Amino acid sequence: MLEKQHKEKQPSPPLVLASTSRYRRTLLERLQMPFETASPDVDEAPEDGEAGAACAARLSRLKARAVAAGHPSALIIGSDQVAECDGRRLDKPGDIERAIEQLSWASGKQAIFSTAVTLFNSATGREQTQVVPTTVRYRRISRAEIERYLQQEVAIDCAGSAKAEGLGISLLDAIEGTDPTALIGLPLIALCSMLREENVAIP
Repeated sequence: MLEKQHKEKQPSPPLVLASTSRYRRTLLERLQMPFETASPDVDEAPEDGEAGAACAARLSRLKARAVAAGHPSALIIGSDQVAECDGRRLDKPGDIERAIEQLSWASGKQAIFSTAVTLFNSATGREQTQVVPTTVRYRRISRAEIERYLQQEVAIDCAGSAKAEGLGISLLDAIEGTDPTALIGLPLIALCSMLREENVAIP
């Protein structure tokens, strides 16, 4: 019988996503586990001379710890992404004009998206952090193509000004990485490994 062949699942600690990002929430829903979200009060400004990967890792840790006090027996997920292209940060543009300028800059260039994920056990203090890099090569894009794209998909809340999971894929030559979910904002392969380290059964 199944109950004799497999150990009964132990109840997992509550899972909290330290983010209000709809992209990260949608990604985490793929794991079909109950979770809640909390908004971390964290200054996301980079430190002087801080590399993108180091900044993403630091902020993901800060975000996880920022909500831990309100969830003393939970597993807290923090995440952050920093994109860099030719020494320049590709932040969320916030408006169409900045998105046009950013895509014009990135046209024909290669960008590195460093996406960090942290799993913090607020009951034990155990912290796991991993940075997953993704290389994105933008094709040469004309101003008319950029404007046409942004009319159809307003990607002003995305680093790099393009949604690779949507129409933004048409602006790219290649994506190279180990986890496609990292580029969207939450590296699920790394997160699943961390959850298993905390004895959370997935699936």
